[in-house]
Amino acid sequence: MKQHLVRTVFAWCLLVAFVASAFAYRHKGGNSSSNADNTPGQFDYYLLTLSWAPEFCATHESGRTSSECDPNHHYGFVVHGLWPENQNGSYPENCAPAQPVSNDIVRSMLPVMPARGLIQHEWATHGTCSGLSSQDYFAEVEQAYRALKVPAEYQHPAKALQSAPGDMEQRFADANQAPKNAFRVTCSNGEFVALEICLTKDLKYRGCGAGVRECRLPQMTVLPTP
Repeated sequence: MKQHLVRTVFAWCLLVAFVASAFAYRHKGGNSSSNADNTPGQFDYYLLTLSWAPEFCATHESGRTSSECDPNHHYGFVVHGLWPENQNGSYPENCAPAQPVSNDIVRSMLPVMPARGLIQHEWATHGTCSGLSSQDYFAEVEQAYRALKVPAEYQHPAKALQSAPGDMEQRFADANQAPKNAFRVTCSNGEFVALEICLTKDLKYRGCGAGVRECRLPQMTVLPTP
């Protein structure tokens, strides 16, 4: 009984850490949802955010026991979210009551979004604003992720890379035959954190709006995959 309680408390703490990390990450850019129309389906475009797992695992002690940080999986890019966004930098959130995402959908998403708590959080906070069912929303998440072509040097680097943010954005634009301003690189403490990709509602590449942040450093470090 005591062991079960300890496992339950640990699992709950890990879920809270994932959700807190997701919330903090979403609001780093200082954008506000206060001016957004929270009617489901009323937004201008999607922002697909792909976290760089090696950076997350190196800087978030609470996440190192997660499957995202399992060295046997060699994760590089993982889905952090597909967020409805507006051209003026506002974004809707929590647009409708959210039923828990089914176990079948969660299991299907774990290979690209390897945290059950994050999947539930993203649906409640962002997916409910898409105007889609949970099944259709996560189908779009996976479709957008699978369609992205990752340049070879950023797939599974065996050692740390030095890269200019603008160069990385251009490499992704060239690989995907997309405008350069469809891609935004974010960084923290000199390290690459995430790639954000701006997509139309039918998942075509498009230029990002005013509120999407971008790394301003001349160079950043891309940590290697395990």
